[in-house]
Amino acid sequence: MKFLNYFRGETFARGIHPPQHKETATMPIRRLPFASQLIVHLSQQVGRPAKPLVRVGQEVLRGQPIAAADGFVSVPHHAPVSGVVEAIRLHPTANGPWSEAIIIRAHPGSTQEVLWQQPQYLPALDADELIEAVQDTGIVGLGGGVFPTHAKLKVPKEWPVDTLVVNGCECEPYLTSDHRIMVEKPADIIAGIGIVRQLLGGPRAIIGIEDNKMDAVEAIRACLPDDGTISVEAVPTKYPQGAGEMLIKTLVGREVPPDSRSYQIGAYVQNVVTLAQMGALMPRGLGFIERVITVVGTAVEKPGNYLVPIGTPLRFLLDCVGARDEFLEVVFGGPMMGQAVASLDTPITKGVSGILVFRGREVAERTMRKTYPCIKCGECVESCPMGLNPSALGMLAAKRQYELMSERYFLGTCFECGSCSYVCPANIPLVQQFRVAKRILREKAA
Repeated sequence: MKFLNYFRGETFARGIHPPQHKETATMPIRRLPFASQLIVHLSQQVGRPAKPLVRVGQEVLRGQPIAAADGFVSVPHHAPVSGVVEAIRLHPTANGPWSEAIIIRAHPGSTQEVLWQQPQYLPALDADELIEAVQDTGIVGLGGGVFPTHAKLKVPKEWPVDTLVVNGCECEPYLTSDHRIMVEKPADIIAGIGIVRQLLGGPRAIIGIEDNKMDAVEAIRACLPDDGTISVEAVPTKYPQGAGEMLIKTLVGREVPPDSRSYQIGAYVQNVVTLAQMGALMPRGLGFIERVITVVGTAVEKPGNYLVPIGTPLRFLLDCVGARDEFLEVVFGGPMMGQAVASLDTPITKGVSGILVFRGREVAERTMRKTYPCIKCGECVESCPMGLNPSALGMLAAKRQYELMSERYFLGTCFECGSCSYVCPANIPLVQQFRVAKRILREKAA
């Protein structure tokens, strides 16, 4: 199969340019202290929840496996702190429902050193062993998808991949955790790319970074191998440049057909932070127990990028950064695709890349704005990166014609970037309507 060559100076059609608010981009990563109690949910990813390996009252070491994967589309979990298993019970999640979690009471003065590791020589592993080693780390997609990384790496042999596309765009406003990792940990990223290239048969790799992060471009460029197998490109700053389909279009000049996977056109996309975790953890046989998170917002006294143990209670984190307002509105992720947190009792999970914290009265002023009928201005059509008609989809959603949305207006192609909602002068919550429609269609199909 013959593919197009790389091209420069172009990008995907449409998209938007929201204010960046990237003030934390220059703030080095700082480590958050341990909370007295950490809550490790058994379901932090797409797929089956993990199965507990520990019992109540058992002592665990930082980095020790505490839950095993339940099948291929599942990941294990590891102790983020040395301590004692206090309980295994239901606990609130960010979106409301309760799920089973392992509660660990941290030992006072517990060290940040990882005390459980099993070093391994990765070049000696075959493909199946390497995928198993990825699964053993518990890594999931850290760009927001939280799909088990090892499962995503199981590319069918009949679809050879010639290009590994590394997503370093971080196009969501406010978020800068990926940026800081690219600046401070470029060697880990290159090591992770090497592991994925080994698995995929040695394709060339190209790292795409938005051109508002030139310090990250230079930091990675300084670590590139001399053989030319890995390159880095500054791409135009535009939302949603970080979506896989958009970045493939920008870097490789190919379009992913509807209802297709990117590997079917010879491209494989992986987030830069996922690769950094692979490069840092896999040679030492470590588990994924902490990640860098951007914590920012008008209610935060000490914004920045923090290295946070998985399972840290949200209330504890907010107290550490000085967010003590009487009523707070908290979002996990960015403002465009993030999720409002239903309970401050929820812990940090593997998929949290950013935490936005605003005073409740500020959010109320924005959310109480009146919604008006669609005026057919076409702004949403002009902004949709997938070339859909959000206006028509919204009107069908209002009439609950969900099957028509899917069959004739390609609802399944929408990846819920939020561009249409952002530009709508009538303040219509378009992307929220699409999410409801998709959920109802999934329930009917089930």
